[in-house]
Amino acid sequence: MPVGLALSTSRTPPPTPATKTAVTDVRGIDREPVTAWMEANVRGATGPFDFAFITGGHSNLTYRVTAADSSVFVLRRPPLGAVIASAHDMAREHKILTGLAHSAVPVPACVGLEPTGEVNQAPFYVMEHVEGHIIRTAADFEVVPVEHRRQAGEELADVLAAIHAVVPAEVGLDDLGRHDGYLERQLTRWRGQLDASPNGPEPGLVGLHDRLAPLLPAQHETTIVHGDYRLDNCLVSESGHLEAVLDWELCTLGDPMADLGLLVVYNSDDEHGPMLPDTPIQADGAMDLADTLARYTATSGRELEHLDVHVAFAFWKLGCIIGGVADRYLSGAMGGETSEGTGEMFAFQRDRCTAAAHSRLDGARLDSARLDSARLDDARFDTAEQD
Repeated sequence: MPVGLALSTSRTPPPTPATKTAVTDVRGIDREPVTAWMEANVRGATGPFDFAFITGGHSNLTYRVTAADSSVFVLRRPPLGAVIASAHDMAREHKILTGLAHSAVPVPACVGLEPTGEVNQAPFYVMEHVEGHIIRTAADFEVVPVEHRRQAGEELADVLAAIHAVVPAEVGLDDLGRHDGYLERQLTRWRGQLDASPNGPEPGLVGLHDRLAPLLPAQHETTIVHGDYRLDNCLVSESGHLEAVLDWELCTLGDPMADLGLLVVYNSDDEHGPMLPDTPIQADGAMDLADTLARYTATSGRELEHLDVHVAFAFWKLGCIIGGVADRYLSGAMGGETSEGTGEMFAFQRDRCTAAAHSRLDGARLDSARLDSARLDDARFDTAEQD
């Protein structure tokens, strides 16, 4: 799952100028050619630079770049050894941020793109640094006074509404993806991931796929979809203001309800407790999920049609992701990066997602789903025959 970009942690001492620090190598950065490129292509960037790795994993890698005069930039590049170009397309991510810079959506300003990979063995782009906090847990919310935490929830809803209000053609993003069949394409893609599992597709997820397939609602509108929208993919000020939305690598065009479905999943619970432990919504003063959804509806003017099906789909997708991690642990593919019971823990979380999805579908209204008219006619005919 893409990791939020911790572009800044406020209230820390200012960075020491690069001219006063020892130069150390940082994996993923070819210091000399990147320095020369930045000085030639990023206005106001003067070396030597200090490069510090911020975050990454299987997501795109992010570096804090401190210039000789203590000014700060942020550099993004693909993971080391990335082979799936479409999943780590720097030019595409740069295009999204550049387009949204002309909208009401708060995003970091891009100041340079190197698309060829000739400078740093992989393409990269550079953004302006944005001050703010990454709020991943309830404890992280302590940097925001209790009386300002609801503000963060309100802005989380308002900014999502702003993302969905952007007209793609007006910001140069009309070609970001196909305009139709978003859920169907996602279902096919992730079913392919299931089938490619070295242990074979997990039966519970396959059964859920087969239940979801005929229930996917028709897509009535096409908007920009963030793809991983949640509070910890935003930078938040101590006053609760959302300074910037981050992690756009999964962004595409699709059904806006997909973002809402995933937002619900990240803040759901079941009989075992929260689906994700220690989420910001559990902090004192935080806006609860029901109020967040109500705020989005009021701000966007969009009714939450078919929400249960979208939430069930998001649970299934998350289950596929977690299931893949479980498979790698249980098969020993993670090598020494495991402890006893880790694979079983991920498998348990996968099964929770599957159960939660079925629960959502059990509570969904039949007419919320798109069913083929012929199937409906057949069902009515069968009922009449039985009567």
